[in-house]
Amino acid sequence: MSRLEAVVFDMDGVIFDSERKVVECWTVVAEKYGIKDIEKLCRMCLGTNSAETKRIALEFYGADFPYDEYKGEASALYFERYSDGRLPMKPYVKELLEYLKKRGLKIALASSTRRAVVVSQLENAGILPYFDKVVCGDMVSHSKPHPEIFLRACEELSVAPENAIAIEDSYNGIRSAHAAGMRPIMVPDMAEPTEEMERLAEVILPSLNEVISFLG
Repeated sequence: MSRLEAVVFDMDGVIFDSERKVVECWTVVAEKYGIKDIEKLCRMCLGTNSAETKRIALEFYGADFPYDEYKGEASALYFERYSDGRLPMKPYVKELLEYLKKRGLKIALASSTRRAVVVSQLENAGILPYFDKVVCGDMVSHSKPHPEIFLRACEELSVAPENAIAIEDSYNGIRSAHAAGMRPIMVPDMAEPTEEMERLAEVILPSLNEVISFLG
């Protein structure tokens, strides 16, 4: 097995319990306008950037679907409810970050979300200083499952992908990390593990606390 030099985190669904909150806000909008199957659409978009999410939505509902209008309402509701440090963190985030720092490992974030939002949320949660590098969806050309974002994170950390673990919750995230040549760990959130995930991930663990045990 390769030596471990770095850990690269996804953000939504791994560090923050944000994916359920996004679905919650989209559900409010969907009920208001009579939009069907919104949770199904949200699950299809897990791990993708804003451009890919819009593409999937228009393919799902049709080219005349007023995505930008509905997305604006859902986003406004999300920030009304969860901005300024109110977004709940997943259990054991700080414990894992502390453990990695004590081991002298490099830490990065590779999130499909826009950088301004990512930095704000990490700052509000008081965990931005743990990250040596932050790579976001608006800093790369391709969305997960393309490996670009993880390759960029490894490059910025100056580590070979095979010497880095990626912690992900979504299918697209695990596909992306695997395609980058990293060692993916799946910690499921909204997406249940599948045979494909068992094949692509080095291990599937129920919580970030189990990641500490696994690395130890």
